[in-house]
Amino acid sequence: MRFVDEAVIRVEAGDGGNGVVGFRREKYIPKGGPDGGDGGDGGSVYLVATENINTLVDFRYQTVHRAQRGQNGMGCNCTGRKGEDCFVAVPVGTLVREAETGEIMGELITPGETLLVAQGGFHGLGNARFKSSINRTPQQTTKGTPGEHRMLDLELTLIADVGLLGLPNAGKSSLIRAVSSARPKVADYPFTTLHPNLGVVRVDDLRSFVMADIPGVIEGASEGAGLGLQFLKHLSRTGLLLHLVDVAPYESMASPVESARVIINEVKSWSDDLANKPRWLVLNKIDCLVPDEVESHCQAIVDELEWQGPVFKLSALTGGGTWELMYAIMEFLEQKRQGVSE
Repeated sequence: MRFVDEAVIRVEAGDGGNGVVGFRREKYIPKGGPDGGDGGDGGSVYLVATENINTLVDFRYQTVHRAQRGQNGMGCNCTGRKGEDCFVAVPVGTLVREAETGEIMGELITPGETLLVAQGGFHGLGNARFKSSINRTPQQTTKGTPGEHRMLDLELTLIADVGLLGLPNAGKSSLIRAVSSARPKVADYPFTTLHPNLGVVRVDDLRSFVMADIPGVIEGASEGAGLGLQFLKHLSRTGLLLHLVDVAPYESMASPVESARVIINEVKSWSDDLANKPRWLVLNKIDCLVPDEVESHCQAIVDELEWQGPVFKLSALTGGGTWELMYAIMEFLEQKRQGVSE
């Protein structure tokens, strides 16, 4: 199934039921009196986080979600039935914005968490509410108030342990195919992934982590160019970033150092928090180099970048060096998790 990470929906809470005019005319109660009941409150709309779904694709087909209207009041001081609330299931990690203002209404990050997004209308009052010593036969009532209607922007942030950064054709999709069951499109010509991909990397039966491959970032992504701005946010929750660089690009493409600097600058422009995350340099496509020149070529890139963090050399196409990287990632994440638990 294709991953869909954004959707726009309309939520409509139920209107409150109206109050009614009524009078008692019963045997043995000679003067009777007003007995018009109140209406019922309108139902509200809630979003509920669930682990059973992991995409917003269903909201492309069901865009309107309505709660039930409150029932009107009745005679004999009978109150109308409250409208049923509407509960809309969304994936864990969904960010909710009010579409017109852009205001963040909340984020659902734990299973079972609920968020009120449209308040139901308040019930109207029946004429029995208005009786007094000087108004024995009140005719006035009030109508129920309208329920809230609004458009919502839903945005799902991928929850992954490791995120892949790199220009288009850096080999991110090839890497995630090599180490997981994910099967993003790859080809022997330059193109970019259009949708995020998640892959579970199992280093053994009891140890695994989740890797996210996002569309390639291009220069100007932090300002809205290409798909980078739309998907850089998906890396905000990752514990580790892998910065992939093509060590043997096409002649018409930027050099490895220039490519790496583009990504570094875009990440810094996008978010200080993202720029400060642990980031490893992964020099990919070493199979395209002469074996005797791999070490010197890669070292020249590292020196020119003045890279201080870990560096890995691999070929996602042939698999050479990939599992050394995966085991190092697993060890890093386990140490990080242990530190958090302590």
